[in-house]
Amino acid sequence: MKTFRASIDVMPHDNLLDPQGKAVSGAMGGLGLPEISGVRIGKHITLHVEAADKKTAEAKVDEACKKLLANQVMEKYSFSLDEVKN
Repeated sequence: MKTFRASIDVMPHDNLLDPQGKAVSGAMGGLGLPEISGVRIGKHITLHVEAADKKTAEAKVDEACKKLLANQVMEKYSFSLDEVKN
């Protein structure tokens, strides 16, 4: 078995309101950063998965995202996978 490290980004769908992002965007002017706008806030998740190969590891990470890590009604996700060298 090999160990893979997944880096997962979960973000709100583009067509949905992002209240946290909107609040941060609104605060930028008060911080002297009026040129920053359009902030979207999500989450970044890292995890390790043991699998025979990269394709199997990708399938497991995708399943974890669909079943638990991302609410697909409101969020989209993407991930990258790297083999951990011991």
